[in-house]
Amino acid sequence: MMRTMSVLVASTALLALPLAAQEQGGMMSGQGMSGMQGMQGMGMMDSMMAPMMRSMATAPERLLARRSALHLTSDQVTLLTALRDAARPARDSAAQQAMMHLREMDEVMHTASPDTAAVRHHFEAALQYMGQAHMVMLDAAAQARAALTDDQRKEVDAAASMRRRPMMRGRAMRHP
Repeated sequence: MMRTMSVLVASTALLALPLAAQEQGGMMSGQGMSGMQGMQGMGMMDSMMAPMMRSMATAPERLLARRSALHLTSDQVTLLTALRDAARPARDSAAQQAMMHLREMDEVMHTASPDTAAVRHHFEAALQYMGQAHMVMLDAAAQARAALTDDQRKEVDAAASMRRRPMMRGRAMRHP
């Protein structure tokens, strides 16, 4: 059961990446998990999420939010806006499908005798849709990164590294 809960938490966290990419701070507090199990799970989550979060630093919406600091040209703003607007419907659709399957899986898991075949079906479908949503976001981020100058990419990479350091310090404090 703890493994299923950990996978559900991990899946939900991955689905929340568009929001996490826009906000700083922890996404999950580990509530609902006990002591050491929750701390270990969060360490695993940090490790799994780090590469994705770094990749999402060049998401079009993030770059557009920093247009002044990055000195984006009007052509770059136009391209980034188009990338953002083109990716959003596909990402949102896939995310909605993933959430539907996660809710279905949750309902099955809360019956007196959960049907493991139904749990597997909904979990695998949710993962497939989450993968689709993330691929859309990664594709847009890759195209957006290519639109930046070398100096702009260095600035974005440096800012992403600075945001990661406080998270790592917090993790070190949780894992003495």
